[in-house]
Parts: sequence; C-alpha cells; structure tokens
Amino acid sequence: MPAVEQSESQNLVVAVNGERFELSSIDPATTLLEFLRTRTRFKGAKLGCGEGGCGACVVLLSKYDPISGCVEDFTVSSCLTLLCSIHFCSVTTTEGLGNIRDGFNSIHERIAGFHASQCGFCTPGMCMSIFSALNNADKTGRPEPPVGFSKLTMSEAEKVIAGNLCRCTGYRSIVDTCKSFASDVDMEDLGLNSFWRQGEANIDVRKLPFYHRDKICTFPEFLKSEIKASLESSYSSASLLQIQQLNISDKSKYSISSRVGCWYLPKSINDLQTLLKSEEFGSSVKLVAGNTSTGVYKEVDHYDKYIDLSYIPELSKIRRDISCIEIGAAVTISRAIEVLKEDKGGCVSVIFTKIANHMDKVASQFIRNTASIGGNIVMAQRGKFPSDIATILLAVNSSVCILMNSERLVLSLEEFFKSPPCDYRVLLLGIWIPTWNSVSKRGSVANDFVNNQLLKEPKLVFETYRAAPRPLGNAVAYVNAAFLAQISTQETSGKLVIDNLQLAFGAFGTRHAIRARKVEEFLVGKSVNESIMLDAIRLLKEIIIPEKGTEHPTYRISVAVGFLFEFLQQLCEKSTESGNISRTKPEGTISSAKFQNGCITASDNLASDGVMTDHPGHDTAFLSSKRVVEVSSDYRPIGLPIKKAGVELQASGEAVFVDDIPSPKDCLHGAFIYSTKPLVHVKDIKLNPTSASDKIISIISLKDIPNGGKNVGSGSIFGEDPLFACSFAECAGQPLCLVVAETQRLANAAAQQAEVIYEVGTVRPPILLVEEAVQKSSFFEVPPFIRPKQVGDFYKGMGEADHKIQSAEIILGSQYYFYMETQTALAIPDEGNCISVYSSSQCPEKAHDVISACLGIPNHNVRVITRRVGGGFGGKALKSVPVATACALAAYKLHRPVRMYLDRKTDMVMAGGRHPMKVNYSVGFKDDGKITALHVDLLINAGITEDVSPILPNNIIGTLKKYDWGALSFDVKICKTNHSSKSAMRGPGEVQGSFIAEAVIEHVASVLSVDTDIIRKMNMHTFSSLQLFYEGSAGEPSEYTLPSIFHNLVLTARFQDRVDEIKQFNSCNKWRKRGISRVPIVHPVLVRPTPGKVGILNDGSVVVEVGGIELGQGLWTKIKQMAAYALSQLWDDGSLDLLDKVRVVQADTLSLIQGGWTAGSTTSESSCEAVRLACNVLVDRLMPLKKSLGEQMDSVTWDLLIQQ
Repeated sequence: MPAVEQSESQNLVVAVNGERFELSSIDPATTLLEFLRTRTRFKGAKLGCGEGGCGACVVLLSKYDPISGCVEDFTVSSCLTLLCSIHFCSVTTTEGLGNIRDGFNSIHERIAGFHASQCGFCTPGMCMSIFSALNNADKTGRPEPPVGFSKLTMSEAEKVIAGNLCRCTGYRSIVDTCKSFASDVDMEDLGLNSFWRQGEANIDVRKLPFYHRDKICTFPEFLKSEIKASLESSYSSASLLQIQQLNISDKSKYSISSRVGCWYLPKSINDLQTLLKSEEFGSSVKLVAGNTSTGVYKEVDHYDKYIDLSYIPELSKIRRDISCIEIGAAVTISRAIEVLKEDKGGCVSVIFTKIANHMDKVASQFIRNTASIGGNIVMAQRGKFPSDIATILLAVNSSVCILMNSERLVLSLEEFFKSPPCDYRVLLLGIWIPTWNSVSKRGSVANDFVNNQLLKEPKLVFETYRAAPRPLGNAVAYVNAAFLAQISTQETSGKLVIDNLQLAFGAFGTRHAIRARKVEEFLVGKSVNESIMLDAIRLLKEIIIPEKGTEHPTYRISVAVGFLFEFLQQLCEKSTESGNISRTKPEGTISSAKFQNGCITASDNLASDGVMTDHPGHDTAFLSSKRVVEVSSDYRPIGLPIKKAGVELQASGEAVFVDDIPSPKDCLHGAFIYSTKPLVHVKDIKLNPTSASDKIISIISLKDIPNGGKNVGSGSIFGEDPLFACSFAECAGQPLCLVVAETQRLANAAAQQAEVIYEVGTVRPPILLVEEAVQKSSFFEVPPFIRPKQVGDFYKGMGEADHKIQSAEIILGSQYYFYMETQTALAIPDEGNCISVYSSSQCPEKAHDVISACLGIPNHNVRVITRRVGGGFGGKALKSVPVATACALAAYKLHRPVRMYLDRKTDMVMAGGRHPMKVNYSVGFKDDGKITALHVDLLINAGITEDVSPILPNNIIGTLKKYDWGALSFDVKICKTNHSSKSAMRGPGEVQGSFIAEAVIEHVASVLSVDTDIIRKMNMHTFSSLQLFYEGSAGEPSEYTLPSIFHNLVLTARFQDRVDEIKQFNSCNKWRKRGISRVPIVHPVLVRPTPGKVGILNDGSVVVEVGGIELGQGLWTKIKQMAAYALSQLWDDGSLDLLDKVRVVQADTLSLIQGGWTAGSTTSESSCEAVRLACNVLVDRLMPLKKSLGEQMDSVTWDLLIQQ
C-alpha cells in the first residue's frame, strides 16, 4: 500500500474571547473543554456529564467565511468538540460577555436579578445558550424590536435552555430571564425579581439592565486577517474564484493545512481512500465529523490517528431536485433541519417539515449544531443506538450511498440496517430522502382490490411519534415511530382505503429501527374500522418484541401500540355505534382535516412528542406563574428578596469552584480503580499496556497508608468506611486503588483500561436483595436514642375498622444525586508534615478528621477548605470524604499536589444515592374515611456500611406521622447488602415517608370511591392528636397552622375551580387525562449548633466566617443580611445599610473549628444565629464609643466610628 504523502503540519490557531492561542503540538484527543480549563484562564465552561447532555460546558463557536465575509455563530458542547476540529475558529465563553472589572453583561445581571442561579455550576452554560439565541435572533430580518430588547420571541425564549440542566431546579427563574429579552414579552408575567416590586402597577422596563445588541464581537479581526492571508498564500486568485463558483462546503474554502499533528484533513474522497489504504494506517484510526458519538459510546481505546471528514466537499453537500433531497453524511443535524424546513410548497413541504420538526426534538441545540446526520445513522446501524432520525427516514423510504472497498453502493435504509455493522473502512457518503411529489405508485403494495375500485385522487398522511422522559432536550426515546400512508376515497362507498402504508418503529429494545411489514400488508387495500384496527394491533404485538434485558418492555410495547392506534384513528371510518373504540370523534381526524396539495395537514395535533400524550400541536409555551411574597421591614434587610451573594460571579464564570483552582506546579491527577463485582477476592490489578498506562506516575493503594495511619475513607457516628478494599471487595464500586498520572484524562483512561483479576466461586453469594438480607439476618442496628416510637394500639384500631386493606406493597427505588459538579478535591503538601485540601464538601470537618486519621498525623496538621459546592443534595456530605482523603494520601506520599475530578460514571457507581426500600402496609378505616390503624413493614437497603442509614427509620416514621392514623405500628429493618453504601439524599427518609403516607391515603380513597382530599382532611391532625404523635415537639396550639394553610390554599390558588376544569377536561377526553393534588407536610426540624465569626476591618468592611457551606441554597446571602441587620442595631432606628460592606468567606477547618454539617435544611438558620450572637458582642463593644462620639458631634457615621 502507498505511504501518505507528507505535507508540512501547521500550528493550530484559535481565538478565545478575543485572545489568540497558537499550539505547535497537541494531542488530537484533546477536547475544547480540556483546552479551555487547562491551557487558558477561562474556567467558566464546566465539566458536568462529559456526554453533551447537561449543557454546563456550552460555549459559542464562531466560523468565518472569507469569501462572503459572514460569521456563523452557534453553540457547541465543548466536552465533545475536539480542539483540532476548530482550527481558525473563535470561541466565546461567558467570561467573554463581561466580568466584574469591565462590567457584567446584561445576561449576567438579569440572571442575578431574576434569582436564576443557585449553586451556579450550570449558569455559565445557561448564559451562553441565552447569548447565542439572542445573537442569532438579532441577525434575522425580523422587524426591529423596542429599544433594549432583542428580536427573540416569547415562544423561542422558553426553549432557549431546553438542553441545559439545572439540578437545583431553578428553571422558572431562568426562563423568566430568557423571556425578559423577548420583543413580545408581557412584563407582568415575569416572576419575582430585584428590579421592581411585586405588584407594581406600572413596570418601568428601564429598570432592567439594558441589552446592547452587537456589543460582543464573536470573531476578532486579527483572526480574519490570518485566514485571508493563509488563503492568499495557499491559492491563486483564479483558484479562489473557482472555489467561489463551486459553492461547496464553507470549510473547504479555508482548509489551510493537510494535517495538525496526527489530525488529517483530506480534501476529497480520493484523499481519504489514500489515507486509509496507506501503510501508516492500522485499525487505530478514527473518522471524525462532529464527535458527538463519544457522548453515547465512551471511548476506552486511544486512537493514533484522526481523520476529519468535514473538509470533504462531497460529504457536506446538499442537493435538491424534483425526486429527492440528498444530504451529505457530514452535514449537521441543525443544517439538515434548516434545509428540510425551506418552503417549496406542496406535499413535499408538509412531509419535510414534519421530519424537521421531529429532528428538533433530537438531542439539544448545541449537540445538533455539530452532530452529523450521517454519524447518527451509522450509530444506529452498528451501535444499537435508538435513533429517532433513523426511524423517521425509514418510514419515507430513504436510501443511503456508501463507499465500500472503493465501490459506491446505493442501499435502501432498511437494507443498510440489516447489513453487518460497518467499520471505519465503510464510509457513508449521503442520505437520499424522496420528495413524494407523486403519490400514485411509489413503493405501493396495494392489492388488486384497490386497483379495481373507482378511487378519488390519492392523498398522503404522515406522522411521527416519540415517547421520551422529556419532550425537549437531551432525552433518548423509549419508543419512536413514523407512519406514512397513501389513502384514497372510494367513489362508490365514500370510504377511505389505504393504498400504501409504511410503518417504522424504533428504540423499543431492538438493534435498529424496523418496518412492521406484516401490519402494512394486512392493512393495505382495506378501509379501517374497529375490528381491522384491533387485528392490526394484535399483529403489531407479535412484531414489537424488545430484546432480553430491555428496561420497561411492557411499557414500550404499549406505547408502540398506542402510536399505531392513534394513527389509525385518523383513517378509521366515522361510526357512532355503541361499543365503538372511539365514541367521540378525536381532534384532527380525517373528516375534519384539510387536504392541501395531496397532503393531509390537520394531523399535526396527533404527533406524540413526549411520554404517552405530549403533542407538538398543543403548544406548551408561554408558561405563567404567580408568587406571593410578603416582606416585613422590621428586620431590614433580613427577608428582602435581594440578589444572591456572588451571583454575577457565578454567571460570568468568575466564581471559583474546586476544579477551577489553578493547578499548582507539578500537580498530578488521580482516578479510582474500583471493583465491578460484589463480594469477591481481588487477585491482581493489571494495567494494560496503552499510551495512557505508559504515563502513569504512581499507584496508591492500601500499602501506601503511613505507619500510624488507618485505612479509613469516611465514617459517621455509626461506623467507619475503608478507603481502599483489602484483597476482598465487598461491593461493586468499592475503591481498590488510585491511579496517578500527569493529566486527568490520562488518569481516567488508565483506570478505565485497567483489568481487575477476580477469584470467583470462593465466597458465599452476595446479598443483593432485602429479602435475601432478611433470610440471612443481615441487618444494621438502630441505636435506642434515635429509634422511633409507636403510637396507640394497632390491633384495637383494626378491630374498630369497617374496612381493611391487608399487606399492600410499595417498592421504592434508589436515586442518584446528579449534582452538576462531581466529587472533586485538590490536596497540596505543606511544610512541617502538613497538608491542605480543597474539597467540594458539605462537611469539611468530617473530611478533616478522616484525613488526619488516615495519614496518622495530628489534626492541626490538616487544613480543609471549602468555598462553594456545585450542588450537594446530601451527596457531598460523607460521599465527598473518600475523594479528599485519597488525594491527601497521594499528595502526602508523592510530595506533590494531587487533584481529582471524578468522571460521571465513576461518580454514579461510587455515590450510592437514595435508599431503596420495600414497604408493606395494612390499614383499617371507617365508612366515612377515618383511619383507625396503620401498620408498616419497612425493609431498607442500606448497602455495605452504615453510613447514615440508622437515621432513616426515625426520619421516615417522623414524616409518616403527618396524619392521624389512630394507631401506628411499624417494623423497620435496615438491611446490610453487598451494594455501595446508601447515604443521605435531599430529605433522607422524609421523602419516602411522605410518599408512603400519600399512597395509603389514596388507596383508602380508592376503596371508598371518594375524592382523595376528603380522606386527607378527615385524617389531618388536631392539635391533640399532633401532641400524641409528636411528643415534645408539637409546639403551642397557635403554632399549628397546617389546617388553615390547607384551607387557604384552596382560596388563593383557585383550587376548586381548577378541579372542576380538570373534571370537565377528563370527561371530554377518553385517552388524555389530567389531575391535581394538594399534599400536607409535617416536617420535624432538628437545629444543630454552628459556629460563626465576625470581624470588622480598618476600613469598616465586615468579614464573616461560618461553619455552613454555600451549596446554592443562599446561605451566604442570609448571612450577609443577618450581619447587616445585627450591626445596624448600633443605631436606634436600624437605618444603617451595611449590606454591601459584608463579605462571607470560605470555610476553613483551622480557622473555624467544629464547623459541623451543612444538612437538614436548617444550617442557614443556625449559622445566622451564630453570626447574630457574634455581632451582638461587637455591638456591645462599640456602643460606648458611639455614645461618646455622639456627645462630641452631631452625627456619627459607621466609617467614623470604625476609624476611632
């Protein structure tokens, strides 16, 4: 085979926020995100999922066309975008929009003013999605908007962040921020903000931070000049003219180098074939278009060579004629959508528009902007990817052109899917989508019966369907489908007859999308009625068979059947006989549809686009809400809806999280190797010889714990967890050792490629189910001091009951935390055998103690610092400690800084999450719904160690007691199993307890056939019963306000009106149903003591330190308000405004000891009380001086007082 002709490699050049970066050598596997975070000062883009699914890493990518002079701006997922693919491009991050020194952007300021950021980890990505939408909307030819607004519309604004996740659930406020820029916004519909008071009669829009259009330059002039200069040196003016006339791919116009390191840029199919056939190329080569497939299929192997397909004109072309649209395989999904939506009139526009509308639901905008349509099809063909695009293109008889062994082949999409999985030597060149201009005979399988009838002109009906966890954004479908029918009306009978039918189904648990051929053949030539429809459904159930191991198989089958049923309803002849499947004519049926140019256009309302029944025709935009906030001025500024402390810094990317801290000199990176099996002996760990393993610096394991240290990685008052397994792994996810390498990517790769050798069959089977734990009496004890107490006599209560429900069962699964920032830490060795650790932790004090014990050094030699946490939800409490401890151990041994940022998969495997449990209950109740007795059996799956599991019974039963059950008994067992230890998660036990209580209430209501609200009110506590169930914590009678709150909610929220509206809706809709509910909650609160420290500096500014951690809950904001209020008491009227003088600083375990835990929803209040007490001491000290100064002068200011 010939060798590749060598050409001079050129340095890679990119611009970031207007700054030029030139790299002479770069690993082609480097992502844009890795480059930004490790090679630049811009840390705004964050690593959330590493799959393009969360939006935390979103940046704006800009490309310049030197021929037209146009700049194309679009968002990309920087965690998937390879750096080498953006040569001569410009990148804008949230720091490029504005900052604290030069002034924040109006996006940053409105995010702050609408309270749209909590922990702030996702906010920079949100800002870039908003900026891109504004920027591109303003480029359109729409009418000029009012001054200070953009051309963005309200409906567009509500979808701007469809692909961005906010785990803190602040979407309403974020959407309000987006809508505030829209030209057609209703200002009164915007929620609570700091720009105007709620309920203001005349809202002054000038109070909004002003939106400057065209303020941000996304592509610097110097880079344009370099591109032009490069073109001039590479091509003659004649060749430039030739390129312009060819009108080929933009990228080919300025593809200035053939290779960047091991990154190849072929300019033609022939060049590509030459590369693939050359002696230099083996199997370790990757063909790259958008690289978004790595978000689906994780790459463990390291590729030697990359070939960028985007510079090949044939793969990027789009050709349209009367018979089809041909789309090159490298064309992005976003570009394909634009082409398909181009209005050419007639039936073709209707079908293509529906295909495009469905594609709009695939992935998210920043993924579609780079993902190629060919890559999506190839993943579906060889990787069992549940592609929506493959299904909808299959339904319209699309074809593909492939290159295999230098031969071009044209295959139907169905044939392509049935072919053997293609490798890198099979190249998909393009996709052909037929236009369906002629509907007479295309692919028809109509029988002689149809051909012999007198038929009117045939029409087309085309629908696409999708059932997914979310209708918009990154959500893989449970089932997708697309149906195309050619129908005619018989002249004699007037019945609709199916001439031709194509039914495509995908994602239901099959290797690829399929055609339901048997159903098609059965229906063609028939007029659809109820019996025909039922027979077709029976046939479909024989075809839609999910593969073994598919989750929710029954659900997927039922959804597929529902899609076909909904489609055939349109074609079903009208019938009013009793017992018909559809007694009322469904909206959008054929009888009311409009025929235009051979297509039925009224059926848009029928295309399912969410789980079960979310229809795109039913616009879900223009969300509205009402929030009533009463603010007292008695304790100003406490309680005022001020901006969250540091929120602009979060939006601008300047807020520093642990992984944003610049790496110290000689810093190393760690990654865990963990067990993938439970209850097994570990014989050996082999590091497979790869480019990643060659660069390993060290392996840290149990043997590296210093003399005097302990193998401890975490722990609570109930017991300790080991840092590393010995030779025996008790559960999957248990750390075995730590790989330390020069970069995080190399450490992760080496850990993933490691092979753990297990000795199987030498121990007993693992305990995985709570039933197995019961059989083997594998339990954890609940200490007496937190053991809940039973109430009343259960058997007596059951004897008084008119009705009984015996042994009903509830199964509650686990839940992953999904904090946006995964577990992370940075450990830095210090002098005198000391170590400092930066940890994203809810309990730095616990990390401090465990690190000290593990290293065998005194507590005063350890310092743990936490500034802010990118989401916690309980998962950054004990679960953060092993990461901090492992980093500290590695740094202690290697005498070099070591940091670690867990990849999402490792985090999910090790985190544990919420406790799963099995619940059985028996309940007795009267005819009127009054419950007389309840017994609950609880089996809680705690995992392998105690963690905080012993608190669960008390929390569950405490919340379960929110109703007056008459008598309450229970049997709770905490099961020790061979799963990773479960831990506290956002209302640990309280969530499950409330769920169980409501399940019992609804079950009773169902048995009695009464409204659930009647049962709730019937069993709501009186103050007497509250005292019985909550001994010692019921408070005073005047404090028990739940019944009045429950009643007032009906009045203020129009609850009864909404109930009536829902009943009316449900009576008119056979298949779609709505519901509404109000649920009372009684939550026992535990307030823990928390330290606080307040200092006044020489210039009058105030510094505050507390044990509580800012997780996004606004703790720092409350602290600032409390400090400002407490210090203002130096003045009798409390009028002094000190809010801007107060700064809250990071938690430091050597500066403020015994900081405690930030958990239980009360740490903010405890910290505020500590600050109030500290301020009172300062006020007592300053008051005599103020009085003395007041006797000498007319007025005393704060600054004057402090100067003295």
